[in-house]
Amino acid sequence: MTKAEVLQVAAIHGPSQAKLEADYTVHRLWQASDRDALVRQAAPHVEVIVTTGGAGASRELIEQLPRLRLIACFGVGVDAIDLPAARERGVKVTNTPDVLTDDVADLAIGLMLAALRGIVAADRYVRAGLWLRGHMPLQTRVSGKRLGIVGMGRIGQAIARRASSFDMRIAWNGPNAKELPWRYESDLMTLARGVDVLIAACPGGAATRGLISRAVLKALGPGLFVNISRGSVVDEAALVEMLTTGQLGGAALDVFADEPRVPEALMALDHVVLQPHQASATRETRAAMGQLVLDNVAAFFAARPLLTPFS
Repeated sequence: MTKAEVLQVAAIHGPSQAKLEADYTVHRLWQASDRDALVRQAAPHVEVIVTTGGAGASRELIEQLPRLRLIACFGVGVDAIDLPAARERGVKVTNTPDVLTDDVADLAIGLMLAALRGIVAADRYVRAGLWLRGHMPLQTRVSGKRLGIVGMGRIGQAIARRASSFDMRIAWNGPNAKELPWRYESDLMTLARGVDVLIAACPGGAATRGLISRAVLKALGPGLFVNISRGSVVDEAALVEMLTTGQLGGAALDVFADEPRVPEALMALDHVVLQPHQASATRETRAAMGQLVLDNVAAFFAARPLLTPFS
């Protein structure tokens, strides 16, 4: 029996990758020496693209595949997928929500703790032998602080639940108010001005590009900015400038505008904690994400309802 063919834009979790290749004929676009030639070769047969949140799927790629009917994304964020192009062509998009919520929320809290308590800087301090010369400067308490969350979807709510255990006073901002136990603030500037920690947990994409602007960061002032969303949601140039000149109290960042390239100016700052976009990077979650991609692709080829349709 001939295997169905899949065009894969980027690699996914190892065991899930192996299963995908066992079940389908996979065209590995990310390894192609001539990407256009590979797409032309696959185009008459491919109905499914498998991609990642970072790699996405461009309008150009979508339009090159006349039989395309599904884009299965390994990740929650679909901002790198040209959704209007997919809609125009009647192409369904799936992602992997829910299964990574806890890990992303855990890292958001971990980044906040690491930055306010100086955990990463303290590790460097001990390793460098500086403790022998005296104590580190005092750090900042977490419990009882005012927390603002930008975006109150699954991940934002999971962050809020965790922060509640630190007796934090929680408020949030988003496009629409919801019936939730935390205070809604419709104005982002007002939210930033009134909190000690601001966490970005909103989706990426055009609607949120530059949402955390210079003005918002200025309103946050001596506070801490945490980003586990997308690098695109913040004015990164303004963020770097304000951190290096002391206009912003600190930052803990898992995402950047041009990954994996991180602004050099951030590297030497003790009041900045940096992570390599690894909020969902646990064995358990990546396995669950991979399985959900496989399940969506299998459902498509079996003409069953998709498990997690995004659009």
